[in-house]
Amino acid sequence: MKLSTKLFALVLSIVMILGVFSLTSCNADNPAKDNEKIKIGLTGPLTGGASIYGIAVKNAAKLAVDEINKAGGLDGILFELEMLDDKHDATTVENLYAELYEGGMQVSLGTVTTAPGLNYKSFANEDNVFFITPSATGDAIPEFANGYQMCFADSNQGTAAAKFFNENYQGKKIGVFYKTDDEYSVGIYNNFKKTLDASFGDISATTASFNGDASTFDSQIQILKDCDVVFMPIYYTPASQFMTQANGVENSIKVYYGCDGFDGIDAIEGFDIATVPQEVSYLSHFNSTATEGPAADFIAKYNDAYDEEKEPLNQFGAAAYDCVYAIFEALKVAKANGKDVAANTSASDLCEILKEVFNSDSFEFRGITGKTEGNEKSHITWSADGTVQKEAIKYIVKEANS
Repeated sequence: MKLSTKLFALVLSIVMILGVFSLTSCNADNPAKDNEKIKIGLTGPLTGGASIYGIAVKNAAKLAVDEINKAGGLDGILFELEMLDDKHDATTVENLYAELYEGGMQVSLGTVTTAPGLNYKSFANEDNVFFITPSATGDAIPEFANGYQMCFADSNQGTAAAKFFNENYQGKKIGVFYKTDDEYSVGIYNNFKKTLDASFGDISATTASFNGDASTFDSQIQILKDCDVVFMPIYYTPASQFMTQANGVENSIKVYYGCDGFDGIDAIEGFDIATVPQEVSYLSHFNSTATEGPAADFIAKYNDAYDEEKEPLNQFGAAAYDCVYAIFEALKVAKANGKDVAANTSASDLCEILKEVFNSDSFEFRGITGKTEGNEKSHITWSADGTVQKEAIKYIVKEANS
């Protein structure tokens, strides 16, 4: 009798241990089990040289979340946003991602910039977390089925820029200034060169480059000073340094043309873009000076909510606003199709739900980025590889001096 009692107690203990283990394992599979709101997570530079991008993304994404919640959320389910500072440093991403995921993140805007995003995408893939980045443009960002972009991928930016040159700069002498150790810059440059019309000839003689933290560009200016148009697939800091230094050299440059890395070039502390005599323009999917239509409505809302001098809006922020609303609209479609979405739905389950909608031929998002017509929002869809499809626009930051 004693043996049986002991045996029973042993078996009961084992069952209880296994039960606790099973429950723990189950809970570990869904860190969002206690969520009362759907949590959107992301990382980006909130401090440091690229913080102008991250701050605009955080502000605009929060604006969208606040609007959605004020309107009642997703059939009563509210959203919350959590953004952590990665300082545009890829080495910080592993810990930041873990903090977000273990804290209940169910869906994500990925990262603001490409280098951290290349790490982030792998962690998100392991946990099957859906993400749509507003501004990490690297071609490899949407490598896995859970990754999407609201911004144009580097290859698309390079191709679109070359097509613009083919249509608008025939007969002009063009040059290129790019950064050889930056995936963003190299990716755009390679596709630009590949798509550029043969009538421009070999542009290698008028291509200048730099790497690292170089900030003096005397030799590059000598290579490019006789060009009519200089294409700059780089970020705004070295671009502004080149323009300032080129002012001190007699040159024939009429236009500096960039990609989305130029966004914010007119807001750099210590750089007065008015001193640049050339036109400064770039390929964009948002006109941050729009005075009418959906873009203007968004700009007004953003500037009412934030200090436009200290935290200026840029296209990165506009894309983040669209990202949040795209997630929201996709979840509305999913619920209408009978999918079960709750505040504590696991990230993996939400990922499968969102992928089904985004991959559907019938899902078209109407946003503020991309070309809008009158009061009509833009038409935005996604290819099977996660890249965005919408019409780009040329944005002139500064007209050429007359």
